[in-house]
Amino acid sequence: MGRFQTELGEFLKDKPWNVIRAAEIRGEDEIDVLECAEANRCQNVYSVAKTFAMTAAGILWDKGELSLEERIVDILRDEIPGSGVDERWGRVTVEMALRHRAGLPGGFLDIDVTPVSEFGRDFLAHTMTFPLAYTPGEEERYSDGAFYLISRVAEKKSGKKLDDFLWEELFWKLGYQEAAWSRCPLGHPMGATGLYISAEDMAKLGFLYANGGLWRGERLLSREWIDLVFRKEMALGPDETGTMYTKGGMYGQTLIVLPGERRAAAVQSYGADTGRIAAWIRDHRA
Repeated sequence: MGRFQTELGEFLKDKPWNVIRAAEIRGEDEIDVLECAEANRCQNVYSVAKTFAMTAAGILWDKGELSLEERIVDILRDEIPGSGVDERWGRVTVEMALRHRAGLPGGFLDIDVTPVSEFGRDFLAHTMTFPLAYTPGEEERYSDGAFYLISRVAEKKSGKKLDDFLWEELFWKLGYQEAAWSRCPLGHPMGATGLYISAEDMAKLGFLYANGGLWRGERLLSREWIDLVFRKEMALGPDETGTMYTKGGMYGQTLIVLPGERRAAAVQSYGADTGRIAAWIRDHRA
């Protein structure tokens, strides 16, 4: 058992939190995993899925196949409804969607709390014809709808479903064991939520960002994209110290990125104070 496992286990033992699994990667070391409960290896990481959808956009950006300034309506022109679309959608760029500034109301298209039947079979049509809550770009309101759009954009640009694209471009290279993504009724991965993966594979993505886009010496993301993500806070936000970036998901899923230490961690739980756990991991030293 590694030191991370031992000391995190000691920290958690008297806490009333249902932690399932935690994993950490430091530099070129092997992944250190703490198993806290008997559970399926792959768990729904809820909104941590957004970091994976955002990374697909980054791969396309690195390839020169996607610009953050491109308009959603231009990319999805052949798939959006012919009527009922607010003219302000013409302002919405890929970057606005990545930063939750697309004009959608907070909580929009959340399949984890709202019956799917309320959205109809065509989630894209529902999204594009739903009344915008504000002028795009002028506010930030967190919604799953924005990252469903990113999923559709990545699919349109790559010619592959979001998860198929990531398997080809990233997951195989990172040595992922398995992953599955919830889909809308028409078969498109949700992008924003519903990704089932292991804590170890969550941590691998975090380490890619902590290590400047390199995995075991191979460049999978550009340094420019990594810097852009941190600067614009696209799916990864800084803590009060500015040394740690995190992305949380429902019920206490957390991805932790520490660029200054080339270190990343992931926590899967069902009702834990992951803010305190993340702070412990940030301050933990080998």
